[in-house]
Amino acid sequence: MNFTLDNGEKVMFRQYEANDFEAVQQLNAREGWNTLVERGEETKEAFENSNVTYIVEKENNIVGYLRGMTDKQITLYISELIIGEELRGSGIGKTLLQYVHNIYPKTRMELLGLSTSKAFYDKLEFRSFYGFRKVVEEWRD
Repeated sequence: MNFTLDNGEKVMFRQYEANDFEAVQQLNAREGWNTLVERGEETKEAFENSNVTYIVEKENNIVGYLRGMTDKQITLYISELIIGEELRGSGIGKTLLQYVHNIYPKTRMELLGLSTSKAFYDKLEFRSFYGFRKVVEEWRD
């Protein structure tokens, strides 16, 4: 799907394909998402097992992506959203979130964001909520 952003730039949203993974990992590395980079095989498998995976292309270059999961009726959970730093503020992230949410219009969109992305989600009028996280090694008897 092709989009013209408010600033006149043209981008394309399309489904993730396995050969996109190297470019996705480059975006992760530039963003400092080291866990995703260091755990490359697991990250690749996460993409393969996710039912919401979209790539953002501009002039045949991958400049962003969104990965998530949905039950298609209640919840649309966004795991990762990255737009290349040089294109932030151009409307790509907002347009991609709207595009994906329109595919699953019955769902509520939920996501976790870093403190550095708070202003972005506040601007889009997302409501804050509290969440919790634990990895398996943190369980104690």
